[in-house]
Amino acid sequence: MTAAEDTEHPGKAIARLLRPVHGQLLLATLLAALGGMLMLLPLAAIARLAETPQETTTLLAIGLGGLFAGLLLWALGETVAHQADNRITGQLRLAIVQRLAQVPLGWFTKRSSGEVKQAIQDDIGALHGLVAHFFTTLGRAAGTVLLALIYLTLTDWRMTLVALLPFLLFFLFFRRALRASAANLDTFGQGMLRINTALGEYVRGLPVVKAFAAEQRSAISYHRAVDDFACAFDDFTRPLAGSMANANALLAPATVLGVVLAGGALLVSLGWVEPLQVLPFALVAPGLCAPLLLLKYISHDLNHAGAAAQRVEALLHTPRLESGSAVPADCCVRFEQVGYAYQPGAPVLEDISLELQPGTITAVVGSSGSGKSTLARLLLRFFDPDAGRITLGAVDLRDMPTSQLYRMVGFVLQEVQLIHASVRDNIALGRPQASQEEIEAAARLAGLHERILALPNGYATLLGEQAELSGGERQRLSIARALLSNPPVLVLDEPTAAADADSEAQLQQALSDFSRGRTLLVIAHRLDTIQHADQIIVLDRGRILEQGRHDQLLALGGHYARLWARGGYQQDGGLPAC
Repeated sequence: MTAAEDTEHPGKAIARLLRPVHGQLLLATLLAALGGMLMLLPLAAIARLAETPQETTTLLAIGLGGLFAGLLLWALGETVAHQADNRITGQLRLAIVQRLAQVPLGWFTKRSSGEVKQAIQDDIGALHGLVAHFFTTLGRAAGTVLLALIYLTLTDWRMTLVALLPFLLFFLFFRRALRASAANLDTFGQGMLRINTALGEYVRGLPVVKAFAAEQRSAISYHRAVDDFACAFDDFTRPLAGSMANANALLAPATVLGVVLAGGALLVSLGWVEPLQVLPFALVAPGLCAPLLLLKYISHDLNHAGAAAQRVEALLHTPRLESGSAVPADCCVRFEQVGYAYQPGAPVLEDISLELQPGTITAVVGSSGSGKSTLARLLLRFFDPDAGRITLGAVDLRDMPTSQLYRMVGFVLQEVQLIHASVRDNIALGRPQASQEEIEAAARLAGLHERILALPNGYATLLGEQAELSGGERQRLSIARALLSNPPVLVLDEPTAAADADSEAQLQQALSDFSRGRTLLVIAHRLDTIQHADQIIVLDRGRILEQGRHDQLLALGGHYARLWARGGYQQDGGLPAC
């Protein structure tokens, strides 16, 4: 979002988002306005009845007819508004999901789940209150007030001024309250976001911190977020308290009736009006309190919806992952003078040039922070290089469809992501059309089949609802997913890191069998698992320091040899050469 958009009035963002349902909202507002007008007829009929009791039947018919017609029109307006709400919220949620499906995968690593959840669920929910209720309430209040003013003014303009005095004072106090709280509205919203994020982090880390008796320290960030929100809430509500108390007192029906009767008594004593002329004002003026109170309450929704609309718009304008239509000729991967930085001026990778020939294993090693995982994520298009390019089959990754890329390049990362679905659907995520036999074969290779059969509903068990998997089991499921997808290029980021000793050998063998004839990029933290790789890339501070086979690098006596000696590894382990 640009600086100009940051200072833009929130109403403009609301207008742009609601443009597809403008016609429906206008119709709903008009129906509610007509309904509000007609529902005033019973009060006018009662006032008229005091002057002409001989017309009782006619006046009662008019009053009841107006009441029922007004209720019908108001209900129609509410129906149209809710239809518009269903339409626009459905469109926005679909548009957000489609946009998120097109953004770089690295976009999600820079944002908390609470931030994404706020836009998709909370912010769309805020717009629901606006679309479904604000416009019909506005129409009903506007119609009621407009007809009441016309009716009362035609009855007696002097009594009209008296009756309007509490409402004028109410708007003065209410406007002052809104101005006082508006400055703290953004801080209020940010505080809620921090609470959502901190709570999610606290719950996710609770099993670990309980094991180390560190509950108090782990809850500090959540407590701090709650305390900050309490301060923000106090700053938001303190200016409102006095002004809103005065405003609410002025808009009470008893207050309005008292002002009308006091003013009417004064005008009657002066001989300016007749006693019966006060009756319409005593009946109609207090009736304006309810619609105006509704407007007061939903004005808060309007402010909240404005901030939500700006966040939704910002999400809908998130840069997409651009792609082309070129199709790679083979599976040869090349990094050509690739550079990348998460922050300007702080490069993570610089001048990386290497080639992954089809059917070979390339291992990347280096100390923590050397850029190993970033290198792998660039091949997966979590991000695009700031300099140079990455090609697959001589085609720049940016020039090929992302669907084609992920059919050809599979990955098993340390951070395993599972969806809220069955075990079967999680394994078949890359190949939803796979048969049950193929899914079970992949699970057997990953050493997960017996564990799945022990779950409540086997492969139909819903993860996260009917069962939870351990870290090692999640890793095995991710490997089964990659095995089933059967990609010609595979990226492995320490795929057995979460496995126990018994499972590790089985997983290593499964990956060894699976890797034959494929192009592998392995991010290694243990050097004994990659000593048979066709080439080993040694990274240091984002640059290639050494490159060669295991024996060549040991003979070189450089950085790799020191890492090997420091680890105390034994020969003859890890993945076999293709």
